[in-house]
Amino acid sequence: MSIEIIGAGFGRTGTLSLKYGLETLGYEQCYHMMELMKHPDHSELWSQAHKGNPVDWAHLYEGYVATVDWPSCNLWQTLLEQYPQAKVILTIRDPDQWYDSIMATIYKSSRMNLESDDPKKQRSGQWAMDIIWGRLFAARMDDRDHVINVFKQHNEQVRDTVPGNQLLVFEARQGWQPLCDFLGKEVPTEAYPRVNSTEDFSKFFPA
Repeated sequence: MSIEIIGAGFGRTGTLSLKYGLETLGYEQCYHMMELMKHPDHSELWSQAHKGNPVDWAHLYEGYVATVDWPSCNLWQTLLEQYPQAKVILTIRDPDQWYDSIMATIYKSSRMNLESDDPKKQRSGQWAMDIIWGRLFAARMDDRDHVINVFKQHNEQVRDTVPGNQLLVFEARQGWQPLCDFLGKEVPTEAYPRVNSTEDFSKFFPA
């Protein structure tokens, strides 16, 4: 089994909806940040990968054919080298809405975990700081312009790097059609998944 789809979009760009959408289209299973709750041992593997150390990708992705969201989207180039035939999906959304969303959900949760009295939550919060907020955004999350600029630069790099026939730039509001056209799949009769709004977030990732 090999990774067929690499999601290059940052978290809070419709990545959980995409995970469920891909699984509906037959890409069982799709890796997402929430998989870490099932595989807590993967946290260290991701830490090593982000440090540039060798990782047994076949072991980490055992049973998966697609991967989206953090922490894998940080390493989309590494993954594309590992799986050169994979298709890349860049999920995007309005940058200002995206910033407001991460500050109200993922980053808020990371800060709460880091400041918790529970050692397990502290480790989770520190991991998120190391992998996402510190590494990508230089721990400057209150600097709106800086964070949005990082977001835009990331998206531009993906667009400029991935061959056009291998890349789909996708917004969840577009629904099934562009995704199915890109993947050569029939459009399902059911509606495209709409999950993990800011209000839904605490249900998936309780503090």
